[in-house]
Amino acid sequence: MKTPNYWKKKNIYTYLLSPFGYLYQLATTLNLALKKTQAVEKKVICIGNLTAGGTGKTPVSISFAELLSELGKRPFFVSRGYGGVLHNVLVDKNIHTAKEVGDEPLLLARQAPVVVNPNRYLGAKLAIEKGADIIIMDDGFQNPSLKKDISFLVFDGEFGYGNGLCIPAGPLRETLSSGLKRAQAIIIIGEDKHNLAKQFDNLPIFKGHIAPDIKKTEKNPVIAFAGIGRPEKFYTSLRLCGFKVYQTIDFPDHHYYTREELLSLINKAEQNKCVLYTTSKDFVKIPADLQNKFNVLEIKIKWDDEEKLKDFLIKHIS
Repeated sequence: MKTPNYWKKKNIYTYLLSPFGYLYQLATTLNLALKKTQAVEKKVICIGNLTAGGTGKTPVSISFAELLSELGKRPFFVSRGYGGVLHNVLVDKNIHTAKEVGDEPLLLARQAPVVVNPNRYLGAKLAIEKGADIIIMDDGFQNPSLKKDISFLVFDGEFGYGNGLCIPAGPLRETLSSGLKRAQAIIIIGEDKHNLAKQFDNLPIFKGHIAPDIKKTEKNPVIAFAGIGRPEKFYTSLRLCGFKVYQTIDFPDHHYYTREELLSLINKAEQNKCVLYTTSKDFVKIPADLQNKFNVLEIKIKWDDEEKLKDFLIKHIS
């Protein structure tokens, strides 16, 4: 789903939905308290968040895999595989589709091996069997099945934590207080417009920003579309890169595009003499025979102090 506007500030909808938010909060608390947690013999790093919607968690996970590889480790991702139907499989990006393993695992697999399993403990066991010497959990902070050695909470500096209420009244998956107790560090992506660093100063804080990786200049106007939690972030990035955005089209988060939808986008672009741009997360869901009609704005995380982050990782994985 796209992030609702009432998740940003409290209004009549938040008050009407707040009882359901308390029920969601209770369900999360019971899940964490009652489910058995199991440990594996290798270190486990969790890249999680407290809010639904895009915080930059997946590009952060990819960056961590790159940093760990530079430190001589062989990281594997363990992912729930949201939207996929296969479980406990090692992802092959040349064979598997997003409908089989989910869209995010296909992105992660470009950087390091990925095991998909809703049961993160079983997923980690398979990853270790396949040669992992360290596990990165992409998401899973609220999943108690696998013991974490270190957990990072990722926040979007522009959004913060919204109205501070739990789903569906707000964006939180659990209360701030309960989540912060289980975290060892905070990551803030983008400008810290809500002074999160001051609020969370009892934990180590690492800051970074999303940096588009522009491979070509574009003279034609752009029709941009995305099926992510906060598509406006993608559109803003295009504009900041100098693209002339003719039209933006939103789809639900994790949306699987039909062939008719994609052909309609191609036709719209041709009629208006535009080019099509989308996110890498959306691009992996486009059939191979149509991909040459679409362009991708690739992004990376640039850390404000990468050496400080590396030192922190070395300290906790040694």
